[in-house]
Amino acid sequence: MKRILLLPLLLLVSSVFAQNKNLDVVAIDAGKVSGFANQAGDVHIYKGIPFAAPPVGDLRWKAPQPVKAWDGVKKCTEFAASPMQGKPDAFGVYTREFLIPYEPISEDCLYLNVWTAAKTSAEKRPVLVYIYGGGFVSGGAGVPIYDGEAMAKKGIIFVVINYRVGIFGFFAHPELTKESPHHASGNYGLMDQLAALKWVKQNIAAFGGDPDKVTIAGQSAGSMSVNCLVASPLGKGLFNGAIAESGASFISPRGYGGLKEAEENGIKTATTLGASSLAELRNKPATELVGKGQSRPVIDGYVLPESIADIFNEHKQNDVPILTGWNEDDAFVGPPKTAEDYKKMISTQYGADADELLKLYPAGSDQEAATSQTRINRDQIFGMQNYTWANVQSEKAKSKIYVYRFTRRLPATADFVKYGAFHTSEVAYAYDNLKFLNRPWEPVDQQLANTMSTYWANFAKTGNPNGKGVPTWPAYTTSDNKIMILGEKPLAGPLSDKAALDFMVKRANGK
Repeated sequence: MKRILLLPLLLLVSSVFAQNKNLDVVAIDAGKVSGFANQAGDVHIYKGIPFAAPPVGDLRWKAPQPVKAWDGVKKCTEFAASPMQGKPDAFGVYTREFLIPYEPISEDCLYLNVWTAAKTSAEKRPVLVYIYGGGFVSGGAGVPIYDGEAMAKKGIIFVVINYRVGIFGFFAHPELTKESPHHASGNYGLMDQLAALKWVKQNIAAFGGDPDKVTIAGQSAGSMSVNCLVASPLGKGLFNGAIAESGASFISPRGYGGLKEAEENGIKTATTLGASSLAELRNKPATELVGKGQSRPVIDGYVLPESIADIFNEHKQNDVPILTGWNEDDAFVGPPKTAEDYKKMISTQYGADADELLKLYPAGSDQEAATSQTRINRDQIFGMQNYTWANVQSEKAKSKIYVYRFTRRLPATADFVKYGAFHTSEVAYAYDNLKFLNRPWEPVDQQLANTMSTYWANFAKTGNPNGKGVPTWPAYTTSDNKIMILGEKPLAGPLSDKAALDFMVKRANGK
């Protein structure tokens, strides 16, 4: 009798063991892959899984092609090559933790990484797909602060993808347009991202993920990419939510140009490179092309059929919940001008609007003028873009949008204090990765990282950042403009500089 009673239990244990083993060797559409476990043994990690064929030779400047199937088990325990780009030397506040490994760097770069704490392939955990920044000219999936272990422990299948950058990802040319079945060229980097999302749709269930619960997320150029994917008709059905940290493209000069302009730039680039045909361009060594040509998305009529502003205004975007925001010191400024020189500059640049601007960005002292210069740069590059997204989403979309301002000045040595809540500084907090940064962290930083990563994980799970143990984050509306201030003590409140942002948007739109 005891044997009879024990038999179902033994069968259950055997079944669970078999399912566990399935995450040691996972069968995906092109073959089998193996990864490794983290030190604690509770997260499976797979690095360098190919999601498209190497875009080299005749596949340079073509849409990503399917991976060639392989026999046996592909060992995926090391990061694959980062996309072709310049040498990743540290600069300013951007230490090694923010940068790709020195090696390898290659055109053969269409790989992704997966972190999962699922015990079986049947769990259907929510998925977050992260898209890196780097101005569309740099970046890669092997950056330390993009590690996915902490988010996996919060119940998220975390995926980081590579995509082509620089001339390799965003080169347009009449010959490329002619050979394309869609009569378009220039958005290969965005097509890589779409191919990775299709891979996730087809394969993530094998890692314990839910292909119908996918959130895309990105920062800087990655945030702009998220903006493009939400706008693109090709993104339909590939994701259910979007996180956009510091970056969107609603308003000139950050809006994108059209295909004709991009093709003209491509012709000029080919001339500069001494190439008279597409074949010659494809035969050029990759190292010779780094730093040349266009490196931003194109309104190509295919991936982006219209400007992002028009797509959203016409409600043609993928209507999904959005979490977006920007940092207090999200700016790229050189040495600040004195108050006197700043006022002269504003008078020259803004003419009749100078007095109004100086009320919003004052210059009562050199220090106040320096702060205003940072704020102007921040609002022109990032603030007014994500602010416009928030307003458009609130007014015209069915899905909610949640807006934040990251204000925590990272604790650091005297050399770094001046950077404040600098561009990209929120990433390590959002994904609970402070351990990768060499900073004198304080308890408040650990608390903020736990709060932010909980918000991000909640959003990936439900489309809403709210949940147990975190302050209430109200959805943004144009009637109250409430946002979440992510600082030493996270709290919700009104967007304090709404008037300044309204002024910038009005000016940028020529009104």
